[in-house]
Amino acid sequence: MKWLRCYWDEEDIWFYFELDPDGQVIRQVALQESERTPLNAAALDEWQRAEEIGRLAEYEAEYGLTAELPFQQWEGHDPEWLSADEFEGVWTTARQQITARPTDPFDVSPTNHGHRDTDAVSERD
Repeated sequence: MKWLRCYWDEEDIWFYFELDPDGQVIRQVALQESERTPLNAAALDEWQRAEEIGRLAEYEAEYGLTAELPFQQWEGHDPEWLSADEFEGVWTTARQQITARPTDPFDVSPTNHGHRDTDAVSERD
């Protein structure tokens, strides 16, 4: 596994990635730098599981999704390599902040990162 972060200055966002040996993103966090507000914190395996059980919209509304292209195909990024511990710290904090947000049951937009029953996504058959 490899871990890195890239800064997108146009939107003032830091992207944090965990890559498998083939360069595929398996976990991703996006933080709005001005306040380090998590915009997403998605894991590919969770996303795939949510898709299998028909809860993809709920998962993406809360956690977002991961980059689809392998790292080797990205252009215009200047990666800063991280340790596993550095990535895990960002991941854990972002997930805690996202799941602690209140839910607006009438907001179905992808920017509504309200609290959802995430255990149902990971435990259902």
